[in-house]
Amino acid sequence: MARIPRPPLRLFLLLYAFTTMAVAINLFMLGLLWQAVGWPALSPLAALWLSLPLGLPANWWVTLWVKGLIDEAEGRK
Repeated sequence: MARIPRPPLRLFLLLYAFTTMAVAINLFMLGLLWQAVGWPALSPLAALWLSLPLGLPANWWVTLWVKGLIDEAEGRK
């Protein structure tokens, strides 16, 4: 069975705010695009609330990516 990589907690917590805000911006923009097909727009506050739980998996991937970049810069594998 494959082992799921675990990102460092401090880096995860540090990046959570930035990742969640990026998710909120993308959700808001997606809500604006929904108007083209006749759906109501997503308010900024609704996008922010939706980004709180959706930011967790996105932050997990971002933290693993940043940790890989740090390891590469330090010469670790």
